Amino acid sequence: MNEKTKTARLAKMAMLAAISLVFLFAFKLIPGLGQIFTFGGFLEYDPADIPIFIGTFAFGPLGGFVLTVIVSVVQGFTVAATAGPYGPLMHIIATGTFVIVAGLIYKKNKTMKGAIIALIAGTLSMTLIMIPANILITPLFFGMPREAVYPLLPLIIGFNLGKAGVNSLLTFFLYKRISKFLHR
Repeated sequence: MNEKTKTARLAKMAMLAAISLVFLFAFKLIPGLGQIFTFGGFLEYDPADIPIFIGTFAFGPLGGFVLTVIVSVVQGFTVAATAGPYGPLMHIIATGTFVIVAGLIYKKNKTMKGAIIALIAGTLSMTLIMIPANILITPLFFGMPREAVYPLLPLIIGFNLGKAGVNSLLTFFLYKRISKFLHR
């Protein structure tokens, strides 16, 4: 890959990270919007993963993971600063799992069927990894016993399935339209 191609790729990834952050900021800062999509008090839906998922399909699992980490770190110093490291850590675990699984599958089979399989596998992987992540990490952040998380698991599972599912569906409909620009 020559320098011009590397620079263009980096600029496109930066643009996707910026769009992701705009989505995140809009849901956090527009009065009432974030509250509409809040579940259980600490689970908030936002579409910020869509540009990351698109970046994963365009630039592979490593590119998607890099986008995830960048967005999570910026998120941790801005809109989620009061949450400390909890929010960014959970975002890296959840979205990072999604992009690695979906990215690896799509990288091997760049067809519509491959995209569907990748998005479904990413959604299921994200949902499954967040079960032990919440059992292990949530008690540390909220200062509660691990047993207090168990009754929340149906809510956590439903939330992660819903969030990843909606973002996957939107990614599916947007990716081909945006990919022409990203691969130019």
